[in-house]
Amino acid sequence: MRLVVSARLALLIFGVALTACGEGAPKQAAPPPPAVTVAKPTKQQVVDYDEYVGRFIAVDSVEIRARVSGYLDKVHFKDGQIVKQGDPLFTIDRRPFETALAQTRATLSQARANLAFAESDLARASQLVRDRTITEQTFEQRTQAKRVAEASVAAQEAAVRQAELDIQFTELKAPVAGRIGDRRVSEGNLVTGGTGGNTTLLATVVSIDPIRFEFTFDEASFLRYERLGQIGQDTNRRRTGIEVSVKLIDESDFTHQGKMDFVDNVIERSSGTIRGRAVLGNPNGALTPGMFGRVRVPGSPRYEALLLPDAAIGSEQVRKFVLVVDNENIARTKYVTLGQLVGELRVIKEGIGPDDRVIVNGLVRARPGAKVTPQEQGAPATPATGPQAKS
Repeated sequence: MRLVVSARLALLIFGVALTACGEGAPKQAAPPPPAVTVAKPTKQQVVDYDEYVGRFIAVDSVEIRARVSGYLDKVHFKDGQIVKQGDPLFTIDRRPFETALAQTRATLSQARANLAFAESDLARASQLVRDRTITEQTFEQRTQAKRVAEASVAAQEAAVRQAELDIQFTELKAPVAGRIGDRRVSEGNLVTGGTGGNTTLLATVVSIDPIRFEFTFDEASFLRYERLGQIGQDTNRRRTGIEVSVKLIDESDFTHQGKMDFVDNVIERSSGTIRGRAVLGNPNGALTPGMFGRVRVPGSPRYEALLLPDAAIGSEQVRKFVLVVDNENIARTKYVTLGQLVGELRVIKEGIGPDDRVIVNGLVRARPGAKVTPQEQGAPATPATGPQAKS
């Protein structure tokens, strides 16, 4: 019995001692508010841009086909070289056409001789008919013979001109300046010429400077461009002359500058899009017809916008937000509507004001509704105050 009472007394004394030790231990200090960097939105004049995928096309693209048939005698270019307008490309054997020209000239000489005889014969008949030596019928016959001779001369003169043209057509020259493709026919082959559909394709030439960029955009964008273009502009121009920029698939920035020169007059019923076109300079020939690219088109007038670093914007499913610090250094959530990216800054369409202090660094450390230690961007850290700072 005495042992049980002693054990209980020992446990009671040990519990009192533990309680006394707990009351004397120091409390654990609360962590200080997390340090974050805040900054006000940047004001800047910007223009909204729309981007579209398109393809480069040549201003001039010509298929080289012969106008006369014959054997190909000479090729004057190397495959893929740059040619100037008027440079010789192909020569067809001229000898048959030179013979034909000589024949038509001889026939023309004969026709002119016949005309001279008919004119002199008619002159004599004019005097004889006045003297009543010949009848009126004979005079009319000689008059008709002169007219036939004149028609024959005119026909032979046309034949000579055609024969001279045929000789000129044996020399095929570059109709435009640009880059020529490979030859489709080798020397010595028969070339079919003329204006029919079975003529022989010899080569193709495409112009390279300037070059066009063709793309399509939707009906809503077309209406927006039209309303924007009606402000102080000629409606007949249809957004032509607007400066655009293009980048290639391996480029990170829009470095190629150009201007809109055409907007189609019909919206495609099947796709609901309309075709637009821009023209760009291409002095070094780097832009090639058929190449893909992206074009950036101004979609709004210039206006003053608020911009924030893209890293300051958080995502909540489909919504975007930023954290702003109020006067009591408490982080608050504001949902925003984003615009385009300008350099490293993002345009904020709606959701914040110009005087808001937005957390631009330390977003992961801040929590909505919790206190933070704000530090102005580029300024020394603000010392913490309040009970939490003292603890």
